[in-house]
Amino acid sequence: MKPSYDVVVVGAGIVGLAHAYHAHRRGLRVAVVDHAGGVVGASVQNFGHVCLTAQSGIAGDYARRGRQHWLDLSRSAGFWSAQAGTFCVARHDDELAVMREFAAVRGPAEVELLSREQVLDRVPVAADRVTGGMYLPNDLQVDPRTAAPAIARWLATEGVDFHWRTAASGFEPGVVHTSRGAVRATATFVTVNYDIDRLFPALAERDGLLRCRLHMLRARLPLPAALPAPLFTGWSLVRYSGFADLPTTSAVAERLRAEYPDHVDIGLHQMYTPQPDGSLLIGDTHYHDVSAPPFQSEEGFEVLLDETRKLFGINDIQVSERWQGVYCSAPGQEFLIEQPIEGTHVVTVTTGIGMTTGLGLALDSVENALGPLVAQA
Repeated sequence: MKPSYDVVVVGAGIVGLAHAYHAHRRGLRVAVVDHAGGVVGASVQNFGHVCLTAQSGIAGDYARRGRQHWLDLSRSAGFWSAQAGTFCVARHDDELAVMREFAAVRGPAEVELLSREQVLDRVPVAADRVTGGMYLPNDLQVDPRTAAPAIARWLATEGVDFHWRTAASGFEPGVVHTSRGAVRATATFVTVNYDIDRLFPALAERDGLLRCRLHMLRARLPLPAALPAPLFTGWSLVRYSGFADLPTTSAVAERLRAEYPDHVDIGLHQMYTPQPDGSLLIGDTHYHDVSAPPFQSEEGFEVLLDETRKLFGINDIQVSERWQGVYCSAPGQEFLIEQPIEGTHVVTVTTGIGMTTGLGLALDSVENALGPLVAQA
């Protein structure tokens, strides 16, 4: 490793790569350190759904700030992206009420309400129980398996140094200690997702960070037409912050709890993203228990498959992959942004929306931390 850099980023997930990208754009000398041999973890285990519209507050601000950077990076780094938007199907009147209220708050530039006929014309779901829906035109989509690795490869060709299989072990003002020796850095960003509980356990314990597992599937479905964009269901309305403060959302949450208590207990979020090869990513169910054993039953997967059969009115689902992704969560908190040591900034997305917010969050983080340094670069 070189003896010093302007910026060292610890962690090569999408949030870390976003910090490297924004620092590099300012002409700074940047290195990325990661204990793995490449981009792994939550950044390749997710939906690839850049879910802008369903966010609110600071998460919504970060999502919107990052949108154009996703499109710019797609062209520069050469990975697939789509300005596909997001569909949401309502299968109960209370779900449609949330969508109408959401559309009234956000306006036609962000939300297009759909009649039952319009939903069935545009989305290949079973007609049974469909009451209407909405379309969110501003959301983006990437292939999660290729986007972050492509960004890392492109940054390397642009002059960012990557030190794979290199573990960060400690931090002092202006110094990062690694398994390949110490390196000096004017600013360090620690973007290691759930591994924050290993590098800065006091921060993790203070905020109650948990490692959360989620079940996901990759499958092919014999649909009458291709799914044109990511698809939300009623479960999405009780998951995302953009719907949380609407007066009608509580009725959906109460009904789902009454009708499907087991689904609620495993944190079902039933959504779908179409992939360039024609397959669908299906998920997910969440297990918020850091002490749970690593061996899981088939319950989460079977719930996803059963609900998929009902939604699309099909029985034949060809599953090619099943996996358990991991991300960190903290009660009532979307982000952990701290400076525990002079020059060392801990930046963690604690709600599993790093793909959505990472590029905007990193832009804000780099601007706040490196303003004086950037002016001199």
